[in-house]
Amino acid sequence: MKRSTRIIAGLQLLVTPSIAHAQAATGSAIPGALDRAFQSMNGGPGGGLTLSLQLLLIMGLLTILPSLVLMMTSFTRVLVVLGILRQALGLQQSPPNQVLIGLSLFLSLFIMAPTLDQVSKQALQPYAAGQINAEQAIATAGMQFHGFMIRQTREHDLAMFADMAKAPKFARTQDVPFSILLPAFVTSELKTAFQIGFMLFLPFLVIDLVVSSVLMSLGMMMMSPTIVSLPFKLLLFVLVDGWALLMGSLAASFG
Repeated sequence: MKRSTRIIAGLQLLVTPSIAHAQAATGSAIPGALDRAFQSMNGGPGGGLTLSLQLLLIMGLLTILPSLVLMMTSFTRVLVVLGILRQALGLQQSPPNQVLIGLSLFLSLFIMAPTLDQVSKQALQPYAAGQINAEQAIATAGMQFHGFMIRQTREHDLAMFADMAKAPKFARTQDVPFSILLPAFVTSELKTAFQIGFMLFLPFLVIDLVVSSVLMSLGMMMMSPTIVSLPFKLLLFVLVDGWALLMGSLAASFG
């Protein structure tokens, strides 16, 4: 019994220093390993983000890309005007929503072509060539969209949101932050779209009034004026080459 106790005590003396040494080595290795991991994620000491993190950020930005397309381009104005035109013609599902969205998207690409060209030349191409990092590319692209949006924003709407945010008076338009510019730009776009829609509605409203008056004078109370006026509205729209006129007017409204 005494012999076994002595053996156990000797093993404890041998194992205890080894455990202490391992704990000390592990405790000193973990912070060093974490530091090296963070440095490798950042591309080394003082470096930018690695390619894997840049791809992760880009994939995250893709989730908000639809909102950016809606709120920072001409898409909103074009889509609202096309929707009002369909209501003015008295059509329920023709053209369908998919067609209206497709027309709005491609017309927006046409309108935004100069801005997108500048983004490609000053942000995307230098970034692909390794001349600038991701943060600089995003900032440069944002400046191009900022310039487009500020040109389409009414001063009254911009001043209203600046007052609500209690922001100081901006010396230059470039100093307006996106937090103020975005809601002001969307408000201006909706206002312009409704103004264009009002002008579109007038000739079709006249046709509806004329058809209703004729039907009432003939005593045809039970016949819907919408059914009778629809062919005349379509004929008027086709005779004046309405689609080409509307698309050209929408593109010119961003000049």
